[in-house]
Amino acid sequence: MDDGVVAAFVFVGPVGDAGWTWAHDQGRRHAEDATGATTLFVENVPEVAEDFRAVVVDFIENEGADVIFGTSFGYMDPMEELAGEYPNVVFEHASGFKMNDTNFGNFFGRMYQPRYLSGMAAGAMTEADQIGYVAAFPIPEVLRGINAFTLGAQRVNPDVEVHVTWTFTWFDPAIEGDSAAALIEAGADVIAMHQDSTAPGLAAQEAGARWVSYNSDMSAFAPDAFITAPVWNWGPYYARIIEAVGAGTYSPGAYWGGMDDEIVALAPLAADVPADVSAEIDEVAAQLIDGSWDVFTGEIRDQDGNVVVADGETMEDGAMLGMTFFVEGVVGSATP
Repeated sequence: MDDGVVAAFVFVGPVGDAGWTWAHDQGRRHAEDATGATTLFVENVPEVAEDFRAVVVDFIENEGADVIFGTSFGYMDPMEELAGEYPNVVFEHASGFKMNDTNFGNFFGRMYQPRYLSGMAAGAMTEADQIGYVAAFPIPEVLRGINAFTLGAQRVNPDVEVHVTWTFTWFDPAIEGDSAAALIEAGADVIAMHQDSTAPGLAAQEAGARWVSYNSDMSAFAPDAFITAPVWNWGPYYARIIEAVGAGTYSPGAYWGGMDDEIVALAPLAADVPADVSAEIDEVAAQLIDGSWDVFTGEIRDQDGNVVVADGETMEDGAMLGMTFFVEGVVGSATP
């Protein structure tokens, strides 16, 4: 037990969003229970350096924080600066790529793996062969997820097109719900998403469409629409870091775990997903877990028909982490 450690979490959204921040807060609660550490958090901290810095300095200087967890990409640069200013405090950043050799590491999960599986389910459920994707920002993480989802949908339904709308939001229910409704009006009968609100699901249910949520199992919010969801499980990672800090064994790294490490998973499927597709999803999930296959294995072509992954080859992590293109079957621009 590490009941002497104080771990502070900086959240970009509200803990009640049922999405990204909710999942991180569930991880915080798990880590607190598992380690006995004291955990603190502040929600709704914008990706503005001055705002982030003020919160973290307060945690360290007034609350005695030993480790800071920053849970949004835009926190990366101020975290790097603060790590240099407070060498005795550990800084762990979700979704970024910067780190140092002493007290600043980063962590994320291979969400593209359950994204692919959710695409398989969505591809089986669409009757219009048109899926709408309410997307946040055109960054590699989001592009990677859209591409993985599309490849999964095409696996079971080669005629599927995935139509992307950019909202430039992480949590804005009004914009995200309106975007989903517009995609449905344009012909989509399944909606997927990469934001934190339940609004796209509510729009789908109201229109009689189906829905793949994100971050958590949001089925309770739109049960008639829900198909499945790629979900996060941050708790065990948070507990490991807190334990290492308490033991004095912390060493920064760049963690990118997958389904084998259970940091990402697929929520239960809706009862009406065809049995043969459900069985195939289980088979592919087993391959992802045992490492015998991964999502970005060729042949894969981009929107312009160029081969981006040759037949039989698997994209390297660096290329995945820097992804800038859409695969065939995605309708929309990767660089709006």
